[in-house]
Amino acid sequence: MESLYRPSSPVNLANAPVALALVGPSGSGKSTLCRHLLDSVALAQQPIELSRSFTTRSPRGAERDGVEYHFVGKERFRAMIDAGEFLEWAEVHGNYYGTPASVLADAGARGSAGVLFDIDHQGARQIRARVASLVSVMILPPSWKVLESRLRGRNTDSDEVIARRMTNARVELSHYAMFDYLLLNDDLDRARREIEAIFVAELARRHRRANVVEALLREPL
Repeated sequence: MESLYRPSSPVNLANAPVALALVGPSGSGKSTLCRHLLDSVALAQQPIELSRSFTTRSPRGAERDGVEYHFVGKERFRAMIDAGEFLEWAEVHGNYYGTPASVLADAGARGSAGVLFDIDHQGARQIRARVASLVSVMILPPSWKVLESRLRGRNTDSDEVIARRMTNARVELSHYAMFDYLLLNDDLDRARREIEAIFVAELARRHRRANVVEALLREPL
């Protein structure tokens, strides 16, 4: 899949919700961990929501506007590019995809503690160009053998497609050094606990709690 990512100019999102990007090859368990974060009872008091991209492609199957994607025409998409309304955007096989620049501010207004980005390494790199505080996590399979077994276990892809996914997985993992966390998904229960722990720890970063300390310091003893 050929894609061309184009970042826009930096934005000030210091007080926005945690921006958490999960990246991993097909079969790594990324989608499962994304669903866990979104549905976690433990995070009910500090919820995280999924970033939904804009796209110019047509809906597939039961896809609904505003649920899986925001579906728009190419003319509107180009106008949004010109207005700087995307954190990043890409052209893939003649269709455009873009992450709205307002996603973090909008999520904060709704009371969400975080925004989850289910993207690839290119998208993560370009979002970080605008959101320096982006927390990036690469999901790792325990072995190539296990990864291939997971892909074959889906019973949805031909041998040719599986071979291509395996090749793409090696390319994806080769960019591991750009990520803040490397999460080994060899045990799903442990992986679920670890991804929750990463998110909760990021909520306690100094710049997110500094206002609490400053308020205490202003109070008389």
